[in-house]
Amino acid sequence: MRPRTLRTALATVTAGLAAAGCLTAAAPATAGPSTATAGPSTAAVGPSTVAGPAAAQGRPPANACSPAVSLTGFTDALDKTTYDGAYVGNLSALAPDRRGSLAALSDRSSLFRLDARTLKPRGVVTLAEENGAALDSEGLVTDRDGTYLVSSETEPSVRRYSRTGELLGRLPVPDDLRTAPEGRGRANGSFEGLTLLPGGRTLLASMEYPLDGDPADLVRIQSWQRTRHGDFRLGAQYTYRTDPGLGVSEVTATPDGRLLVLERGFTAGVGNTVRLQLADRPGRGTVLHKRLLADLAHCPALGATAKQPQPNPLLDNFEGMAVTGRSGGRLEVLVVSDDNQNAVQTTRFLRLRVRA
Repeated sequence: MRPRTLRTALATVTAGLAAAGCLTAAAPATAGPSTATAGPSTAAVGPSTVAGPAAAQGRPPANACSPAVSLTGFTDALDKTTYDGAYVGNLSALAPDRRGSLAALSDRSSLFRLDARTLKPRGVVTLAEENGAALDSEGLVTDRDGTYLVSSETEPSVRRYSRTGELLGRLPVPDDLRTAPEGRGRANGSFEGLTLLPGGRTLLASMEYPLDGDPADLVRIQSWQRTRHGDFRLGAQYTYRTDPGLGVSEVTATPDGRLLVLERGFTAGVGNTVRLQLADRPGRGTVLHKRLLADLAHCPALGATAKQPQPNPLLDNFEGMAVTGRSGGRLEVLVVSDDNQNAVQTTRFLRLRVRA
């Protein structure tokens, strides 16, 4: 989904050479990360503090975005391409799939299977709702039986699909979270992220923006608990505080059950704000506290170019995220942008290395 507009202070970073056509390990930057500041306002961003080891405890990682996050590469190779007649863009979610593959969800009802190493498409299926209409599909989980759980921000809903795209069922949703007038959810602002906690018993869906009547920075996260029969029943609801003016575009569980949260906003003429946060493991109270891992405006550009003003030419409308492995004690995290099939936006994948 296209993020809502907000006011931010302009931060500039000089673009380098043209972006590489395929994702490779990034060479060390010739200069450190930009010292410019990007954010929704000139005020402080709230309780978040940068996580990770102090610089005195060792060298910062190569191509550091922060002490906790480094950029290992990016690719625009899928931008404005098609596969088997389907537009490979509008990507809103990622999920590890079968060995050697990655599922990538378009918010225009296409579910792609990508090669996990090259990111080249290897298959595509089309999803639909009960009456055959297209989905505004935003969140994605590959369940342990190989089926897909897909969230939509229209109703909102969470549906289950077979590997070949057949609709298998639908999870219950609290009335309060439904889109107005049935509930207090905002149109195009409800279930944006979806993740399954380690062990496979707890499913979480994150709202993108607050419910009508809630504080402007308070987002709800709904849980479901798996029953002994394998289906899901409604569980606890949690609250999460975003930085001023930002929404939650994705939530992804880490191997220890904490949550990587992608917060995002957009200002016309300025560009995107994208921050990676680390939140508590759900289950220890209903309030999920967070700490800032990195503001992606501080990542090295590594030659990326932008088609519209951005605080850093690397930035775009980043919306999907998945943990894909470990390396050197850090998590390997893949992030993708939703280009909204727009000429001034880019389908871009980032590979990040995260100390959580």
